Amino acid sequence: MSETTITSRDNPIFRRLKKLAESARARREAQMTLLDGEHLLAAYLEAGGQPHTLACASSFDVGRFRALAGRCPHAKTIVLPDALFAELAPVATPTGVLSEAAWLTPPTFNTPPLVLVLEDIQDPGNLGAMLRTGAAAGATLAVLSKGCHDAWSPKALRGGQGAQFVLPLECGADIPAWCASFEGQSLALALGEDRSVFARDLTGPLAIIVGNEGAGLSDKARAAATATVQIPMPGRMESLNASAALAIAMFEAVRQRLG
Repeated sequence: MSETTITSRDNPIFRRLKKLAESARARREAQMTLLDGEHLLAAYLEAGGQPHTLACASSFDVGRFRALAGRCPHAKTIVLPDALFAELAPVATPTGVLSEAAWLTPPTFNTPPLVLVLEDIQDPGNLGAMLRTGAAAGATLAVLSKGCHDAWSPKALRGGQGAQFVLPLECGADIPAWCASFEGQSLALALGEDRSVFARDLTGPLAIIVGNEGAGLSDKARAAATATVQIPMPGRMESLNASAALAIAMFEAVRQRLG
């Protein structure tokens, strides 16, 4: 196997990868993204995907890169100088491997719905962590509002660690309209409520709604929910991180369903 070495920013492959690295619109139009590192590539392959292009930094171990390429028989393989590779990488310390990959559409489940509904989550790492939580809890769907960060951005993918490959996504949703059409219980997580999420029966069709990291849920989203509940916090802290709050609620549903 031979790799193509690219040294110019004007190269059409580099320019295409650069757009995918930087532009949500380019990712959306192409239905493609960049996967950073060996772990995400392995998760993508395990989910049934096959990358379009494999790229590595010139300092990356050639033997390891060729072993990865051997699992991707249809992928074009390229090598970039470290400086050019760093322009594509989503982190300050690049992993040395990137994969150009098509979005996957995971199958939906026939089990009782367990849905995470995210309103205006703007931090990519937070968003990815929430999707990872949902996938780990066996969620059947993730619903993202128009104001959420791009779920297929390289940073959100790093946070998700493969969640986007196995968890069905509905992006750009109108949250109140979605709640109105959902045939089940929808619970909005918010502060200052008397009702505890631990006191609810979470064994039936369920959607858990979490809002923006700073502003929380909009009034419209709260009004559209079946009920607004809180996570009891006996300690001396004002609030939980949105991702942590979602994890607690999701796994309380898991506990009840397994019990």
